[in-house]
Amino acid sequence: MGLKEQIQNDLKEAMRKGDTFRRNTLRFLLSAIKQVEVDSRKELADQEIVKIIQKSLKQRQEAANQYRQGGREDLYEKEMQEAAILKEYLPAQLSDQELEEALRTIIQEVGATSMKEMGKVMGVATKRLAGRADGKRINAMAKRLLGD
Repeated sequence: MGLKEQIQNDLKEAMRKGDTFRRNTLRFLLSAIKQVEVDSRKELADQEIVKIIQKSLKQRQEAANQYRQGGREDLYEKEMQEAAILKEYLPAQLSDQELEEALRTIIQEVGATSMKEMGKVMGVATKRLAGRADGKRINAMAKRLLGD
């Protein structure tokens, strides 16, 4: 079963259980997926759906931070609950140790020895680790390994 079908099935289950919060979150996610499918005129693969989920998750986290700074704990909690639901559909994130090992392998493969070759490392790393590590984490770890 693909990721989109899983989300649709979970939406139906939330509707059966009367979980309106989860239902609304999943409807929003499915509408975002549908919008991209309509715009691109094609059925999205799971990797493309993961990118949409990551973008939506990032928006939720940024909004939550803004609400917290503004003293709106109620809205902060709502955004964080939505973020928790979205995280369920993302692949497991790499630990720092796993990320470091993967980056060391990539650095060896591309033959990078200094920060000047950061672009090569990031190009390969972002493709290979897509969905399993955030770009900021990859960048920070790569800088540390290449010797800031």
